[in-house]
Amino acid sequence: MAFSHMRHALVAAAILVTPCIAMAAPALMPMPASYVPGARPITLTGRVEVTWPGMRSPLLDRVVGRFERRLELLSGRRYAPEYGPVAPLRLQIDCTAKDPHMLSVEMREHYHLQVDDHGVLLTADGPAGVIRGLATLLQLVDHTADGPVLDAAVIDDRPRFAWRGLLIDVSRHFMTAATLERQIDAMELAKLNVLHLHLSDGQSFRVESHRYPRIQKIAARGEYYTQGQIRALVAYAAERAIRVVPEFDTPGHSFALLTAYPQYAAQTPDAMDQRQVYVDAFDPTRPETYVFLRHLYHEMARLFPDTYFHAGGDEVRGWQWTQNPRIAAYMKAHGYADPKALQAAFTARIARMLEHDGKVMMGWDEVSEAPVPQGVMVEAWRGQKYAASAASAGHPVVVSAGYYLDLLQPAAEHYRVDPTDTLSDGQKKQVIGAEAALWTETVTEEMLDARLWPRTAAIAERFWSPQDVRDPDSLSARLPVMQDELQVLGNRAQANTYRMAARLAPADPQPLLTLLSVTGPVRNYARNHQAWQYLHKVPITQQQFDTPADIAAPDSFAAQAFNRDVRACLAGQHALKADLRARLVAWRDNDAAMVRLVAQYPVLQPLLPVSAELAALARAGLAALDGGGHGWRDSARHAITLAHQQIDASATTKAAHTMAQPPADLVQEIVPGIEALMASGRKT
Repeated sequence: MAFSHMRHALVAAAILVTPCIAMAAPALMPMPASYVPGARPITLTGRVEVTWPGMRSPLLDRVVGRFERRLELLSGRRYAPEYGPVAPLRLQIDCTAKDPHMLSVEMREHYHLQVDDHGVLLTADGPAGVIRGLATLLQLVDHTADGPVLDAAVIDDRPRFAWRGLLIDVSRHFMTAATLERQIDAMELAKLNVLHLHLSDGQSFRVESHRYPRIQKIAARGEYYTQGQIRALVAYAAERAIRVVPEFDTPGHSFALLTAYPQYAAQTPDAMDQRQVYVDAFDPTRPETYVFLRHLYHEMARLFPDTYFHAGGDEVRGWQWTQNPRIAAYMKAHGYADPKALQAAFTARIARMLEHDGKVMMGWDEVSEAPVPQGVMVEAWRGQKYAASAASAGHPVVVSAGYYLDLLQPAAEHYRVDPTDTLSDGQKKQVIGAEAALWTETVTEEMLDARLWPRTAAIAERFWSPQDVRDPDSLSARLPVMQDELQVLGNRAQANTYRMAARLAPADPQPLLTLLSVTGPVRNYARNHQAWQYLHKVPITQQQFDTPADIAAPDSFAAQAFNRDVRACLAGQHALKADLRARLVAWRDNDAAMVRLVAQYPVLQPLLPVSAELAALARAGLAALDGGGHGWRDSARHAITLAHQQIDASATTKAAHTMAQPPADLVQEIVPGIEALMASGRKT
């Protein structure tokens, strides 16, 4: 479906279900703080005429150039002088002043946008506001029978939170600089402003060190960023008003560093092997440890101009210290009651080191389990109670609990979470913002776009838009539109998904894609548990992630549309019945195509029960839709029961860890629609 037609179709579908969002067309994301639609759109000819009543700079010129290229892609119009003069889109950009807080947590991002018969007036408090306003302006591009237009509107907008981040783990699987730049482009469109790069962990350390060259020789596992590449990436992000915050994890999650420099390890090198990749820790009692880290952090800090420097601090295994007799004796002699107290002393020293380099230390919420300097920023990842305790202790807080994308939950699950729910008014004042996070134990570079987008855009709306913007039906309508916009502008989620499917079934991937369009991967780390078991045989970086479950998306837009249309049909929109039947017939008949495909490509054998289950659900839906026949309800109930058992197997992290997972690690996503049809008890 073309971008513009999808935009209108999905917004219209959402309006059928939730009339309250009728004023939200076009499908803006994140929703602005204030949006008033105008009367008449502006015809787009491909030509843009920019005037600058306020400040102008080389940065803003580049920003406008980027906007014009994107406008061409979205509108399908490109100005060609040989075709003669055409009326331009008049764009006035009034950037009222330089922003002394640019690229900081005080960065000015407010903008006011007016689109009417006279053209576009964008007023902003600083360059970041211009960038955010132009991102919104692109979402006003529409298509009519007469050609592309820009919808009229008056928008006044500012972010709810100053820190709106995305963590990308490049330690477990390396992501090239070009791939990261593509994510930065998408972040700009979603109005995120912090790229948190997790650059070291047990698996690898990803940045070149001149002082400690064994890092790239050993700890990097052959893939790392040169210092020049890091500087270029930081500059690329800055052009889009996005800060880059590095994370170099200590004292735990340090297996890679310690394989290169084992003299600083809490355990002897003989005790360190690949199975300890998640637990090996530094020895915090040796003075040499701090000399090493001081020099390393100083070198890394010079590459990242941002004030904040994430030093990790999570999941330190206390036995790494208590089972070392010398460390245990040190703890007793110096009055450290437990490993938490020893880690607090370590954290305080790291914070002072970073302060000497002009940095503010950031750490995971474990760092605040014992008293540490109040200025340390705490990232709460284990739940709101840790955000509350850190805030009560006076720490600035960034919340990532509820926003872990590697759980493979659909966007609506993350969308339900608010960064400050359950916090007191005093605690809320300490919350600077929030972050989505993608850990990549089971995510390759080829999978990255699809595992991040468009779910990250839904989370970004929770960080930017007013707190009461949280309607899941509105999200369901707008999110596919955002995905389509991202694809037009360079995101590779759908292209990479197709390529991965085509590798498994090169002759005809369509039956596979049809099956995967209405199934999703198991959730809550069910896939990770298999990876961790595999880890005992080969390093995680040597694993292959090219199964159907690696291709399937956590959000099945086809299934969501079906479930939504079933509700609308049962609520009285009977014209939808024929289309619902056609979809059910296609899913039922796809099973025969899958059987033929598996005969040609035996690697797809695990998909046969998944395909058969989809066909059974489709038959149940058809029977319910058309009044059924003899005995259909028993078969339908069996299909529904089986589907629920498979969904329940990864409904929680405990279940995902203890229960057998469904065939091919896939679950059925059309179950709510089928159940609704069965429960209707009447012809629709």
